[in-house]
Amino acid sequence: MNIRTALLATAAANLVIAGAADAAVHKKAHHTAPSATAALLAQVKALQAEVEDLRGEVESQKTAQTATAARIDTTQSALQTTQTQVQAVQQQVTAAPTVTKDQVNSQIATAIDKEHHNDKFYFKGITITPGGFLELSGIYRDRFQGDDIASSFNVPFPGQSHASHASEGRFSARQSRVSFLAQGKPNAHTNLAMYGEFDFQGGAQTSNSNQSNSYVPRIRNLYGTVDWDQGSYGIHVLAGQNWSLLTLQGKGMTPRAEVTPPQIDAQYVPGFAWARQPGVRVVGDFMDHHLWAGLSAENPQTTFGGTGVPANIVAAISGQGTSTSANQVNPAGAFQQFYNGAGASLSLSHVPDFIGKVAYENQIAGHALHIEAFAIHRTFSEHLDGTPTNRDAQAWGYGGSINLNVVPKFLDVQFSGIGGRGIGRYGSAGLADVTSDKDGNIHPLKEFMLLAGATLHATPQLDLYAFAGEEQEQRQLYDGGTAGLGVITADNSGCFVETATTATTDACGGNTRRIRQLTLGAWDKIYNGSFGRAQIGLQWSYTQRQLFDGTGSSAGLPAFAGMPQTHNNMAFVTFRYYPF
Repeated sequence: MNIRTALLATAAANLVIAGAADAAVHKKAHHTAPSATAALLAQVKALQAEVEDLRGEVESQKTAQTATAARIDTTQSALQTTQTQVQAVQQQVTAAPTVTKDQVNSQIATAIDKEHHNDKFYFKGITITPGGFLELSGIYRDRFQGDDIASSFNVPFPGQSHASHASEGRFSARQSRVSFLAQGKPNAHTNLAMYGEFDFQGGAQTSNSNQSNSYVPRIRNLYGTVDWDQGSYGIHVLAGQNWSLLTLQGKGMTPRAEVTPPQIDAQYVPGFAWARQPGVRVVGDFMDHHLWAGLSAENPQTTFGGTGVPANIVAAISGQGTSTSANQVNPAGAFQQFYNGAGASLSLSHVPDFIGKVAYENQIAGHALHIEAFAIHRTFSEHLDGTPTNRDAQAWGYGGSINLNVVPKFLDVQFSGIGGRGIGRYGSAGLADVTSDKDGNIHPLKEFMLLAGATLHATPQLDLYAFAGEEQEQRQLYDGGTAGLGVITADNSGCFVETATTATTDACGGNTRRIRQLTLGAWDKIYNGSFGRAQIGLQWSYTQRQLFDGTGSSAGLPAFAGMPQTHNNMAFVTFRYYPF
């Protein structure tokens, strides 16, 4: 029995006593004093109130005990549910396959890349982005040319080279590349940048300024830019070595957006107009970045072609005088102290090549369209002994290009063309800019270049492409056809005749008239993730070289009618890894 029970018993006894006392009071009221009766009634009421309080407390305790029991039941039910879930998880763990260490590392790397993606470095407010790739390529040509990853397209005739009867195959890693981009933003409207890109294709004895200014160590691009962005329009200045302004671009006229054929061959495709050379350019964009206009001044250089010009005249006009040349301009190598005197061919140039271009781009019904038109002005210089003044020859070229996304994210096509005089060195085939008459007067050559291609994005990993290009020069004759380009007196009768004497090379003396090529290829991204990108590429190309017609019947092949042509099949396979 607890205290509350005892209190209840006591209260009950008091009620009994109070009841008896009340009866006695009524029987003997005339014998009891009124004050005693009132006191007893007060005591009884107090006891009754206490009993009611005790009853309320008992009811509260019962309610609390009921709630506690309910909580205990709920907890037990939750515990049973948790135990059931634990058992289910244990069964899943037991049945699950073993997770390898590589899988764990891959999951961790993926999670880190998503949460803390960072492919740049930061130094004193400057953002530095590394770039480049490692490449190993396999090269095959069915006619030996002695070229590395960059093809010369000057396919030898059997009568010109004994080696042309043999094929060639080799590996090369020289197209591997490293680059960096440093960027800063001093204010909301100004962007500063410096970009450098280098590879390993330079050759000390072949370094020159003809197209890709390629002195060792070889600089592909090295320039700085200042961009002022004013919202709907902008001003852009570039200084340094970069792709020529006439190269097709895919985004306005911004650097690092050039649209080059996607092949493996480092000399690209004949018909593709380009150069990488020092210069300065100013570009403006308008109409909310849809219309662009630019002007550049770029490094000049002249390439020479033709036959029938005395050797000493050729040496004089090209600046490559020798100690035995009667009409030389300079002693051998006198102005080549910091160039390669053994192999470099520097022309007497003193006026930059000027290039102007306009471009328009927009989205038309979901199709990205980019159109360009450009013009180039060139000055060719010469000085011959015994003449009172130097002589300049002027030349012009015009061209345009279009890059269209025919099917969004699936099919891209491009077409470009350029024509004019003195534009040879801007083509991948590297035909001559000028020729000379027998007196050494230089004459710019007329030429056109065409390129058409398509790239099919078959899957997110696989790209397929096909390109066709052509470069062709027009015959320019002097002195009755005995001097100039494509001289009619050139003997082509021995182009397909192999003999044991070196004299056969004189029997295939025609100048190159035309270079054509068809190329097909594919790129497969075999890995693309947090650790960079790896891809393999395949390319096959068919190149055709044709000479101007001359004397002879091309070794009994009447179809050539004295205009011999030869060809070369080339195949490339490559592996590239882009770590950045």
